[in-house]
Amino acid sequence: MDRWAEYRRNLGRRGEDLAAVYLERAGMRVVARNWRAPGGAGEIDIVARDGPFLVIAEVKTRGSLRHGHPVEAITADKRRRLRALGRSWARLHRCPGRPLRVDGVCLLVRSGRVFVSHERGMG
Repeated sequence: MDRWAEYRRNLGRRGEDLAAVYLERAGMRVVARNWRAPGGAGEIDIVARDGPFLVIAEVKTRGSLRHGHPVEAITADKRRRLRALGRSWARLHRCPGRPLRVDGVCLLVRSGRVFVSHERGMG
């Protein structure tokens, strides 16, 4: 693997770890990470519970704003897919009656500092 791909993978993994800690500190309970749907339909970065809500969190981590804010990468199409994946997760884990919310946790890692933006209820 080339260095750039390795850097991006490590940055993404670090971002997901930091996002999970952030959500826990915000009072949520992380119940699953990197869940892959049967049949290769997609992946959910983080599944959490926030009171009555089942939260499907998409994590986007960037090292710069050169290509825009990380939240811009969570398109309407991506939110629709995440909502469908969340319903699948809920059925498989026997909690289909819970209200579902799609959140974006966006991290910018610059010069050893981490900036977090939490977009609740994106769709």
